[in-house]
Amino acid sequence: MDTLRALAAFVHSVELGSLSSAARALDTTQPTVSKLVAGLERSLGVRLLRRSATRLTLTDEGQRFHDRARRILEEYDEAVADAREQSQTPRGLLRVSAPAALGQAKLNGWMLEFLAQHPEIEIDLLLEDRFVDLLEERIDVSLRLSGPLPPHLVARAVGRWPRLLVASPDYLAAHGKPRRPDDLAAHNYLRYASGGDDTLVLDGPDGPVRVELTSRYRVSNAMALLESVQQGAGIALAPSWSVADALKRGELVRVLPRHTGPAQVAHLLYAPRRHQPLRVRVLVDFLSERLASLPGGEKLPR
Repeated sequence: MDTLRALAAFVHSVELGSLSSAARALDTTQPTVSKLVAGLERSLGVRLLRRSATRLTLTDEGQRFHDRARRILEEYDEAVADAREQSQTPRGLLRVSAPAALGQAKLNGWMLEFLAQHPEIEIDLLLEDRFVDLLEERIDVSLRLSGPLPPHLVARAVGRWPRLLVASPDYLAAHGKPRRPDDLAAHNYLRYASGGDDTLVLDGPDGPVRVELTSRYRVSNAMALLESVQQGAGIALAPSWSVADALKRGELVRVLPRHTGPAQVAHLLYAPRRHQPLRVRVLVDFLSERLASLPGGEKLPR
């Protein structure tokens, strides 16, 4: 039995959910995958998978074996990559996750640029605001903007941007311009629907200031929040990179320009490996440079 092929058939079947999906990923047939998995079970003397007409499920033995089998395959791939160094040409599939707003505004264009530079790379770009599990969802690189950092992953800090209070000229013409942080209580404050409260902490020339506000409108998408501000719905706090162009064009105006909110910090997350695949290394370096070039930010040391 080809043990590596059998391990690959088993791991792909589990992670893709079916023998047929594993067969497509391995460029073979479903009967071949079935025989490889069955042969692996015979050699181990245990049952790894329960098969039904609609799905595969792991036995207890299969669950424990799967975790180790995946690590074996990853170690093998790393060893091959290290030996060949991919012929100095990055190739293969990269699965990348990122927040929707930055993904739509910047990352999508960057990925097209990256693909043009590296014709033998494929990319799955997943834009969603939830915190994904890199190992569970087979993500190679994840961009995270603030929030907790998983201790079992490498977290490379690549940039920091202050959050600015902004509003549209029409809104300020109709409601007046706040002169002090306490004045914000009389205004429509829009915020991200993150489940937090309406306490706003600003850093100013006299130190931190806490302002208790009431938000009638909370939205879970940063682009929708910014669009609401541009339409004159109120005042919001936004990272400098997201409003720099609108401020230059006069579509938005800074409110309390001597005050800023908590900085937004960007990290690139990826699995800790002794020999990181070349395609991952070049993507991390590429994104680090692009993120550091966003307006109004501060490049962080490695």
